[in-house]
Amino acid sequence: MTDLLIRNLRPMGAPATDLLIRGGRIAEIASGITAPGIATEDAGGAIATPGLVEAHTHLDKTVMGMGWYENAVGTDLRSMINNERRARRELGLDPARQSMRHALALVGNGTTHIRSHVDVDTDNGLSVLEGVLKTRDTLRGVVEIEIVAFPQSGLMIRPGTLELLDEAMAMGADLVGGLDPCGIDRDPKGHLDAIFALADKHGRGIDIHLHEPGDMGAFSLELILERTAALGMKGKVAVSHAFCLGMPDWNRVEVLLAELAEQDVAILTTGAPSREVPNLKRVRGAGLRMGAGCDGVLDTWNPWNRPDMLDRARIVAQKNNLRADADLALALDLVTTGGAAVMGVMDHRLAVGNPADLALLPGRTLAEAVAMGGPVQLTVKGGRVTGRGGKPVMEAP
Repeated sequence: MTDLLIRNLRPMGAPATDLLIRGGRIAEIASGITAPGIATEDAGGAIATPGLVEAHTHLDKTVMGMGWYENAVGTDLRSMINNERRARRELGLDPARQSMRHALALVGNGTTHIRSHVDVDTDNGLSVLEGVLKTRDTLRGVVEIEIVAFPQSGLMIRPGTLELLDEAMAMGADLVGGLDPCGIDRDPKGHLDAIFALADKHGRGIDIHLHEPGDMGAFSLELILERTAALGMKGKVAVSHAFCLGMPDWNRVEVLLAELAEQDVAILTTGAPSREVPNLKRVRGAGLRMGAGCDGVLDTWNPWNRPDMLDRARIVAQKNNLRADADLALALDLVTTGGAAVMGVMDHRLAVGNPADLALLPGRTLAEAVAMGGPVQLTVKGGRVTGRGGKPVMEAP
């Protein structure tokens, strides 16, 4: 169904009105709309926002529905990477089934767009990517999934990975991924030259994990900026986590933000409570595109995260010490229009002519919607109801 009339909704917290969808797009926003023969939903005064956007996650990693995973590794990054690669085999983790469970849980919680990093390594080859590609195809019309081919186990330190990334791009991955060129590969020039060359070859963008803190992360960021400018990739690069932008040296950070804005490099945050993170208001104030994500959800790395972008908005708000209503509304924008802009979806707003991708949230104001955290009353994708009462309409495997 791509024609739908929703009565008694409040666009972005404004007074109640009706919204008519025809052919998957918003056709009219007005009170007292008449549309005989079209299916109708009553929003009951719920707030309507653009659909929530999960802009940094790992659909292939979750053990959702497989029982409790006992974590015996702790927090060392290299140990967690090696443990996960081993656990995939020991647990019999099916990437198609697990990514489907994760994606549908996000849909139930109001999500209409997902960017997922998907592991490519010399142990599992392209099998993990194949599973998530299957999920992407199955869920067309339910949620849009953008895939980053991600060398989680390292690139230069694992010969053969670059060739697999090349194959992954040919198979349908949307972006080239990267990971901590100093901290993991210990070869920043080699790592960045490789992923930028691959992106240039396939005409695709880049989304690189940068956990490196402080001066090390700033150094890697400067190298990323140099290559972005040299290859004419302005607007095609995103940096995930970017913990170095949370370092106390604000003078250094301010210079980096200006350079990032010059090259239109987007920033994606998880608001990680255990780390220094980019300051939301400073990043947005510098004119950068910025989105957010839940990262891994119920996986071998951690038990904390939920497939819920309203919950992530709350976490980001708390980490950034946001309390004023206007600032909480900014956190909500981060997980809707902000994340969509990072993904290149520039018409993700409640306006006539735009795609009818929206979520109905409880609350009297946008700030209350963030603070209450759902459940999302209705998820609509292209005029099709895909979630209801915090649950997906489509049954998960």
